[in-house]
Amino acid sequence: MLSSSGGRGPHDGPREVFVGPLDLSARADEALAVQAVAFGLTDEEVGVRRHIVQRHFATPGARALGATTPEGRLVGFVYGMPNDRTQWWSTVVQPYLRQEGHEGWLSDAFVITELHVHPLYQHRGIGRRLITTLTDQVSEPRSLLSAIDTESPARALYRKLGYRDLARRVHFPSAPSPYVVMGAWLPLRR
Repeated sequence: MLSSSGGRGPHDGPREVFVGPLDLSARADEALAVQAVAFGLTDEEVGVRRHIVQRHFATPGARALGATTPEGRLVGFVYGMPNDRTQWWSTVVQPYLRQEGHEGWLSDAFVITELHVHPLYQHRGIGRRLITTLTDQVSEPRSLLSAIDTESPARALYRKLGYRDLARRVHFPSAPSPYVVMGAWLPLRR
């Protein structure tokens, strides 16, 4: 397990966290609670995502890591899986990638499905450690992810790690904002 220490916040005590394997099926509610705070999800959206997480984590090759406090509180997580061109995400992004000449990225890629850190624990390198540790464990030569198509700290992090924009203005059904699909060769930059 990897350990990290940070300062104290006004409400959360020590910020030491440990990064290690996460049984996402067993801790889906905790992970979704982190995602709800970090990403601003409604209770209804959390309910829909609970089923998606359970289905994703049953996919062969799916992996998850969590960032936990010494008391066992989950404060961040990442999960992903080898890309399957028949899965929903891949079918949505495929035409956008084809239009930009990057359809080949859908083969031999590990997709980062979700990466979230509780706001009280952000800006401490936890997200970076989660994604680099996870991608270091996979056999695929490259990684894909999607993010809201706006300049954000998350997008800046992905660029520092070696991800680059492959397709922009990607519209997912029911998502109010456009997304960007980003790709990076593995291992990610340090």
